[in-house]
Amino acid sequence: MNILESINSPEDLKKLGPKELKKLCGEIREYLITCCSKNPGHLGASLGTVELTVALHYVYDTPKDKLIWDVGHQAYTHKILTGRREAFLQNRKYKGISGFPKMSESEYDAFGTGHSSTSISSALGMDIAARLKNSGEHVVAIIGDGAMTGGMAFEGLNNAGSLKSDILVILNDNGISIDKNLSALHNYFVKTATSKSYNNLKNRIWNHLGAGRLRSLFQKISLSTKIAIFKKGTLFEALGFRYFGSIDGHNLEQLVITLRNLKDIKGPKLLHVVTKKGKGYKAAEDEPTTWHAPGTFDSKTGKRIKSVSGKSKYQDVFGETLLELARMNEKIVGITPAMPTGCSMNIMMREIPQRVFDVGIAEQHAVTFSAGLAANGMLPVCNIYSSFMQRAYDSVIHDVATQNLKAVFCLDRAGLVGEDGATHHGVFDMACFRPVPNIAIAAPMNEIELRNMFYSATLEKNPTTIIRYPRQEGQGLDWRKPFEEIEYGKGIKVCDGKDLSILTIGTAGNYAAEAIRKVRDSAPEASIAHYNMRFLKPIDTSILDEVCEKFHTAITIEDGCLKGGLYGEVSEYVASRNPDLRIIPFGIPDRFIEQGTIKELTAECGYDPDSIAKAILDLIR
Repeated sequence: MNILESINSPEDLKKLGPKELKKLCGEIREYLITCCSKNPGHLGASLGTVELTVALHYVYDTPKDKLIWDVGHQAYTHKILTGRREAFLQNRKYKGISGFPKMSESEYDAFGTGHSSTSISSALGMDIAARLKNSGEHVVAIIGDGAMTGGMAFEGLNNAGSLKSDILVILNDNGISIDKNLSALHNYFVKTATSKSYNNLKNRIWNHLGAGRLRSLFQKISLSTKIAIFKKGTLFEALGFRYFGSIDGHNLEQLVITLRNLKDIKGPKLLHVVTKKGKGYKAAEDEPTTWHAPGTFDSKTGKRIKSVSGKSKYQDVFGETLLELARMNEKIVGITPAMPTGCSMNIMMREIPQRVFDVGIAEQHAVTFSAGLAANGMLPVCNIYSSFMQRAYDSVIHDVATQNLKAVFCLDRAGLVGEDGATHHGVFDMACFRPVPNIAIAAPMNEIELRNMFYSATLEKNPTTIIRYPRQEGQGLDWRKPFEEIEYGKGIKVCDGKDLSILTIGTAGNYAAEAIRKVRDSAPEASIAHYNMRFLKPIDTSILDEVCEKFHTAITIEDGCLKGGLYGEVSEYVASRNPDLRIIPFGIPDRFIEQGTIKELTAECGYDPDSIAKAILDLIR
């Protein structure tokens, strides 16, 4: 690690020669593999951008020049080169650095990026600001790992092209976003098209022709030549961008030369760079989907280290149940925005591929596509991660709820998700969708409830339903049983009591159950009632009436934001029935929660079993 240990900022990088830069790239890969083998993260994409990142910091004057990474999965090398080499050992850990670019973490992180397809729009804003301030910095958006499939990316391209912005968009094509097209001829024309002499000559010819038919003819010939040579570049040319590419994203020398030349070319530019996801680590190259975020592994053998608990994950319960339901009901169609493996919709995809659609990173489209299916007689089951569903809020209201169309939305990764941090925690969905008419909201306490809620949601008599569940293992229950219908808007009493009542929704109910056991161990006389509400909407008013009548104190527990969720629903109802009832909320406070393990974060938020048990004991004593 001789060279890497001497790099504390991009200024140190600029002192190196070509051979040292190449050696540095090898050291960075070794460091990434070693760190991520013990401290899991998004490895594959960052292995693919080592040379590109080194070239960008070598050519540009960061942090004055702005580099915007989209998605943040690509940015590990960027963090290591910008003064966070040692801090990277605590990447994604509690109180450590974020796994994504974050403005408050470093001046080199020009814009925070957790979700995808935002880089071009934010880069355009920065470039226009630089123009208005006459500050002269360069702005580069690096988009990849499928992010170009997001509609917002094309909105940004369209606007940047029309404004004739000076931004450079680098399309990091790692085999997901656009097919490869590498050749010696392509490399030759890229070298020509980016050279200063070529562009000076082209501008002199253009000015000499003047306005009129001759210039128009020259423009048509130029465009036809680009179509013949570049093929894929025509879309970007139509949006007002000059297209350069594709080039080898692992050829450091070519990257440096190309970026230096592009710095002096005015107007919106797009450089198509082809990289290999997992580059330099055979296991990651062979299975890029698995090694996107592989967990812990043996860095020498590439063998992944899996914990075996015997418990099913909620994702697996969803995937297997979906396949069963699809066999029973030929109207069921699966939709997911680029997450078939993560949400386990790939289980149905393998058996009934013609009825499963991966629409790419396009959540808004996924919802309206589902609405179109529903409008024409199908039953869409759309699985979107909870935090990503925020991007489709308007579509749920305008295209589904307003028209009262029937769909099932399964929100995976609801609640705190752990090491991915603030951008990925699924804590706002209940508060967001509770006010929306024609939609039911359900959350299971365990695997069996998830299975039966899912089945019940597909029944024709029930409304469009949002079912939310976390990214974790279940309770280890035997859930592969015949389906049982769950009555909508009905909760269940887990245990009776007279001292105080606890109302929970979702898997947070298991924290309450464990807390009650702890309380009984230290205070056997304690008598606590626990209600598993199961539905936020419609809420079980019979349970709320019972609580208002029998108790002076009620506790609400949820793995969502306290403002607007279960606490909000219960408080609103109780206010008109028994204003003297004291309601104590447990859940996500009114701030963004950073990364850490679920245990660490629930303790920080104060709704882990120990915190709940302590609060109960304080109340009854």
